[in-house]
Amino acid sequence: MSDDRKLAVLRAIVEDYVATEEPVGSKALVERHGLGVSPATVRNDMAALEDEGFIHQPHTSAGRVPTDKGYRLFVDRLTTVKPMTGAEKRAIASFLDGAVDLDDVVQRSVRTLSQLTRQVAVVQYPTLSRSTVRHVEVVLLAPGRLLLVLILSTGRVEQRVVELPDGTGELDDDRLVDLRQRIARTASGQRIAEAATALSALLGEVPAPDLALTTAVVEALTDAMSDHRRDERVAVGGAANLARFGQDFDTTVRPLLEALEEQVVLLKLLGEVADAGAVTVRIGHEGPYTELAGTSVVATGYGPGQDALASLGIVGPTRMDYPGTMAAVRAVARYVSRILDEA
Repeated sequence: MSDDRKLAVLRAIVEDYVATEEPVGSKALVERHGLGVSPATVRNDMAALEDEGFIHQPHTSAGRVPTDKGYRLFVDRLTTVKPMTGAEKRAIASFLDGAVDLDDVVQRSVRTLSQLTRQVAVVQYPTLSRSTVRHVEVVLLAPGRLLLVLILSTGRVEQRVVELPDGTGELDDDRLVDLRQRIARTASGQRIAEAATALSALLGEVPAPDLALTTAVVEALTDAMSDHRRDERVAVGGAANLARFGQDFDTTVRPLLEALEEQVVLLKLLGEVADAGAVTVRIGHEGPYTELAGTSVVATGYGPGQDALASLGIVGPTRMDYPGTMAAVRAVARYVSRILDEA
């Protein structure tokens, strides 16, 4: 059996099993896929695939179903990822473009991804540690009171009200502009950790009359940058889609439902933040949890430019439409990245 024909038979088995949820027989493969060979030849091919561990027979006289190894070969040999239709692209764009802030972007992304794939979608919030400072604004609210606005590359916005200590003197327009420019030059474009360090170092360069004022502002900004309360969070959507896989409830659905309640588990399932645009697929036993061996994860990183600030993806039974799912995950990540880049 040639490798090309072996791959064609395996691809047909995967596609039919995903579509029908039934073990696949040789006669059905010949009728549906026009393989150009007889059912007897296909049976021989299937026997060879079974010997190599790519498919297995769930019970006597049944057809064959793919194994994790079979799905792995199928995904690795994909020559193209199923393209999104024009309608799907427009739906993603119009829905995500309506987002008003980072929380809204994440929630809309989860809903979009779960609807496109009919799987469970998981979107990690951008982690603070990977962010860069996009802009810092200093606004005078009242004599002795400032509003600081910290805008990060993730689209996250932090605000702090600073009550100025005694001894800061009168804060006129010229002094406010000088303070704003000094802070912006020091922090803008820097990663969070580097920005905090640079701001602390700035205090050693500030003229004595401005030291109390600058110290109060730097301390507030540093506090905003070290606020990890929203780090390591994920949003989940589409759990109801698991109802489609009722026959696998005890082995796949039940443990997955339990996992959806644990943020740490979901973050580990998504894996390390991938490069923006690179889609990773972990199938069955390749995942980090043996109790979730009946599931697969399709994930990618997202973020402005080439920076991957966090991950998003889907989790579902190994019997899934891998080409379509990979296309949807990639498309949603690209749109979210674009939104963050334009924020």
